Amino acid sequence: MRLFNYLLVLLPAALANQLNARSTTACNNSPDLCNKSYGEITHLGAHDSPFVRTSDSVLAGDQYYDTPTQLSAGVRLLSAQVHKDNNEWRLCHTSCTLLDAGLLSDWLAKIKSWLDEHPNEVVTLLLVNSDSASASELGTVFNSANISTYAYDPPSLTIAPSSWPTLQTLINSGKRLVVFATPLTPSTDYPYLMSEFDFMWENNYDVTSPSNFTCEPDRPSSLSGSISTALSSDRLPMMNHFLYSTDLELIDIEYPNASYVSTTNAPSGGTGNLGSTAAKCKAAYGGRQPTFILVDFFDKGPALDTVDSLNNVTNAVGRTSVSSSSTSSSGGSTINNVFKGLVEMASSAKSGASTSMGDWVWAGGNWNSILGGGISF
Repeated sequence: MRLFNYLLVLLPAALANQLNARSTTACNNSPDLCNKSYGEITHLGAHDSPFVRTSDSVLAGDQYYDTPTQLSAGVRLLSAQVHKDNNEWRLCHTSCTLLDAGLLSDWLAKIKSWLDEHPNEVVTLLLVNSDSASASELGTVFNSANISTYAYDPPSLTIAPSSWPTLQTLINSGKRLVVFATPLTPSTDYPYLMSEFDFMWENNYDVTSPSNFTCEPDRPSSLSGSISTALSSDRLPMMNHFLYSTDLELIDIEYPNASYVSTTNAPSGGTGNLGSTAAKCKAAYGGRQPTFILVDFFDKGPALDTVDSLNNVTNAVGRTSVSSSSTSSSGGSTINNVFKGLVEMASSAKSGASTSMGDWVWAGGNWNSILGGGISF
């Protein structure tokens, strides 16, 4: 009897410890997110994740830190452009001559290693399928990187679900990688490769003025301009929020605007800041927050402050902080010092200097050690 009474005394304490242990288990860096639907929360995205700006002269780079560093800091959506070059599927920004970040398979293998080491995290990939790889071609690369076992299969290949699994459900099932690509023809052999615009919609991405950020759907075209139609389609809203520089508008070239990014990604203050725009979009969507927010130079602002606010996260754990004042190496990317001479030439032209066609060819040519890079003609 005494032993029974003793156990009754210990039981409440044991249950309390167990419940406390459960409540401190973090999913995507917060215990408050575990029981929330994948489609209900906001995921911070790194636009053109593998394309790293190693110095101010590497203008084509969209991030200062490589992909594993982005993930460890709290990024949960990774976007990249896939191109075919010499019969290999590579990560290239616009073209492999401009900026080549290596093989798609190598990048996926790094993400797989990160997932191995972080078992309570759900990550999303968004691939811009620039040279229209088939589902089979992409799936073969995913298999070679041994990452397809993590990939989530949707209930339908072409119809967005009305509700998504919770983060904890995805984690428990081991299906912690959600993959979208565009353009893509879905295949039952690779059901985890989802065609982006069957499952999500997004606002305009080509913004050069901070006053021009909008919440209205732009793609797919069937939803363009109609928020109500987009919301009723069950697709997930993605908010593009990155700015392009117009320094080279004379020759119709845009590149990531790093000079204004501290405002672009800020939680408040300044025209076009991320926090105010996200709040505006949430209101426009009838209280539904954007599922994805895609930014350049994610560490600036920092963009995570806005995402945490949308998710009501005040107890983030497990993140590795990064310095917002330094840059990171590309981890082996082959990057030309593109546009350096062109920017200087455009600046001269804007100030009224006379420039000839020969000056532009000289400034933009791939002259290697003479100008440190450029465009190959």
